[in-house]
Amino acid sequence: MQYVKLGNSDLNVSRLCVGCMSFGDPASQMHAWTLNPEESEAIIGHALDLGINFFDTANTYSAGTSEQYLGQALKKLTSRDKVVIATKVYFNEGHLSKEAINREIEGSLRRLGTDYVDLYIIHRFDAFTPMEETMEALDGLVRAGKVRALGASAMYGYQFHNLQLIARANGWTPFVSMQNHYNLLYREDERELIPICRQEGVSLTPYSPLAAGRLARPNWDADTMRSRTDKTAVSKYDGTRDADMRIAKRVYETAQARGCSMSQVALAWLWAKGVASPIVGATKSRYLSDAAGALDIRLSAEEIAALEADYLPHKVVGAL
Repeated sequence: MQYVKLGNSDLNVSRLCVGCMSFGDPASQMHAWTLNPEESEAIIGHALDLGINFFDTANTYSAGTSEQYLGQALKKLTSRDKVVIATKVYFNEGHLSKEAINREIEGSLRRLGTDYVDLYIIHRFDAFTPMEETMEALDGLVRAGKVRALGASAMYGYQFHNLQLIARANGWTPFVSMQNHYNLLYREDERELIPICRQEGVSLTPYSPLAAGRLARPNWDADTMRSRTDKTAVSKYDGTRDADMRIAKRVYETAQARGCSMSQVALAWLWAKGVASPIVGATKSRYLSDAAGALDIRLSAEEIAALEADYLPHKVVGAL
């Protein structure tokens, strides 16, 4: 495994992050395909065996049971200082108000079974709470030792830039990472958000690096529980299916020529674009093994150009 520093923080994270939306009680009615505690622990244990130390969850994933399963497994399998835990706040009552942030961090810490979170991420931009209120509250968590570093996720470039400016103007803690929607099928953040992150020295930890599996298999559809029930993925990708299938075909052709998997090509492209640690969700251990194997792949300039050639502008998804 390879490791990288997250922004200008002291967090050293693996070049792969385990997305923990796959863990949790399906009775929460968030997703029907999530894993129970034993299945989740098996995936987490395999990740640790691969050298992965970075785990991403959220307060609302499966009504908090994702955090619970992750915390239980890590406490059993490793020591707290060996892992970097990220969780999020926003899709809750009060969004990013001071009251909500202070309430939600306590719930997350309790469910995770830890005294601190390494990376606390705002899940979206809150248009109804003053930015000063949000950034001061987040800074308070850092000063209190409940959070080590701050991250943001899925917003417009100008919104992120304004939050950073407010933090610096007031001597508050700025963000060190951006968890944005970014893959070969969705590259809209290359216009503004990603250049702003580079200017700020903010690390990219994109979600959906494999476009919900559409960059990991030669056929667009798959007969799995997730493919049959994940309406969020359908809304993200199937509206531009015809155009995007040409890109998926390029990924398949590159994988065939290299003798590797399609997912490895898709991940190698992200690293070639300067991504620090893509977030990979997995319901089977072999998916993480496959992802780790992508670290050995270095795409040529010609391969990158071919993979990007068929991209067409897309409707913004994620920032809204």
